[in-house]
Amino acid sequence: MEVSRFRADTREAVTDNMTTPYKFHGGVHPPANKAQSTRTAIAQMPLPAKLVIPFHQHVGNTAKPLVVAGDHVLKGQLIGLPEDGISSAIHASTSGTITEIGMQVVAHASGLPDLCATLVPDGKDEWIQREGINFRTSLNADVRQVLRLAGVVGLGGGVFPSDMKLRVGKHKVKTLVINGAECEPYITCDDMLMRERAGEIVKGAEIMRWALEADRILIGIEDNKPEAIASMQLAAAASNDDIRVVAVPTIYPGGGAKQLIRVLTGIEVAAGVRSTDKGVQCFNVATAQSIYRAVAFGEPLVSRIVTVTGNVQRAQNLEVLIGTPVSDVVAYAGALPDTDSYIMGGPMMGLPLPNAGVSIVKAANCIIAASPKLFPPAPPAMPCIRCTRCAEVCPAELQPQDLYWFAKSKEFGKAQEYNLFDCIECGACSYVCPSSIPLVQYYRFAKSEIWAREADKTSSDAARERFEFRESRIEREKQEKAEKLAAKEKAAAEAKLQAAKLAAEQAAASPDATMPAISTPAVAPPANDAQAKIQAAIEHAKLQAAAVKPKNTEQLTPQQLAEIADIELRRARIQELAGTDVETKE
Repeated sequence: MEVSRFRADTREAVTDNMTTPYKFHGGVHPPANKAQSTRTAIAQMPLPAKLVIPFHQHVGNTAKPLVVAGDHVLKGQLIGLPEDGISSAIHASTSGTITEIGMQVVAHASGLPDLCATLVPDGKDEWIQREGINFRTSLNADVRQVLRLAGVVGLGGGVFPSDMKLRVGKHKVKTLVINGAECEPYITCDDMLMRERAGEIVKGAEIMRWALEADRILIGIEDNKPEAIASMQLAAAASNDDIRVVAVPTIYPGGGAKQLIRVLTGIEVAAGVRSTDKGVQCFNVATAQSIYRAVAFGEPLVSRIVTVTGNVQRAQNLEVLIGTPVSDVVAYAGALPDTDSYIMGGPMMGLPLPNAGVSIVKAANCIIAASPKLFPPAPPAMPCIRCTRCAEVCPAELQPQDLYWFAKSKEFGKAQEYNLFDCIECGACSYVCPSSIPLVQYYRFAKSEIWAREADKTSSDAARERFEFRESRIEREKQEKAEKLAAKEKAAAEAKLQAAKLAAEQAAASPDATMPAISTPAVAPPANDAQAKIQAAIEHAKLQAAAVKPKNTEQLTPQQLAEIADIELRRARIQELAGTDVETKE
């Protein structure tokens, strides 16, 4: 394949005859069905009567609503603020009035509702004020903040916030891969985008290369897209960056990120390993174009190119506002009367929609109108015959038949041992199975069960930790109370012991020793009459004390009489001292 690359040092286009040196294991060749939707240029979808814009259109946390019913908004206005961590912004797709913030059915396999904003257009399609930045004179963090607030996510189906993928990590990114393979049948939005807007894709790739400080850019395009390859070659030749456009073999799932990295660089990205750990980062061509529009013009992601094909009169690619009902899109393309269902994405990995009332989201690269003739019902599944065809086509080099048995028997531990989560759910195994076993459905079931059990375990672990923390807190509080009470009792006991020691020392003092005066509160000197009354009371008390005869004093032993005499002597001494003290104070 002839590949053009622009060499910055000589500023001239260089042409190499280069063939793709690497291959990945497996793959299939389903009918492409792409020609139907590439006959006309990308068209602009008219404004719908209403837009239903989900606040969760990306991997990570749901955006926080910034509007309420009754608010008038402009096109590109921020209506959903990214929450902490992995998240992305949501914007008004056109100008109009927010009529409702509530739960509505969205494009999800479960058919469950999610938080959405209903926007009724005013027909003016009036933009907010926009302003871009010069990325070459800005910081990496500034560029990433622009992309975060512009709501730019991976438009190849992954919808991972692009600002997170542009962080410079501990491993240097040597190669930036731009994915233009678009391998799945029916989908042609990337093909038409590369044909018509190649320059914007290349400029977006330059921004990403600068942000990641990568050495080179490789753009991989399947060789069944000659017009897109030629257009991208011309755009790459006009760039000052080292950009190489490589034609890769047309095989499904050659557009998978890991498979394309393998084909372009020979690097094998194992399960659980990030491509950046191997020095490679991968972005879709539509993502690159959106990054350019956001950085250069301050234009948030409010629309995307959608392939409308299948059982329609006019299969084509439309630029559709985010939030447009699928029913409006297929009606514009002329859905045929026998259409009975719709698929978002391709027939291999696409998502069956719950109904045509759901809206176009950022991940909606294709809408296929299905009919019994176009997609007949699958025949009943037969027993596995162990033909190993599924293993031969598996791009992840797994053992699909073993995973099937483990999933069916709910031996999820064994399924994990056989690397269940390496499965990319491409559907190649189901496509070639002669027994018509829906293998991918079993793998998805096993994964969901494992995730649910892990979530339950995480929840129970958190509950146990909360219980143990509560018990330890209660025990700690009890211990602290007991320690405080013991300290208080100890202090009181020490005070009593100190008082007893002091009293014993005073009592044991010799009668001839000078006794310290008993400390009494200071009082004001009484008046003359009051002093006389007090002195009379004291004398009366002395006389009464002297007149009282102790009881039970008969028949005492000489030792007891001596002890009583000693006590009386000390008492008289104390009274004398007390009388002297009173006279002194007077």
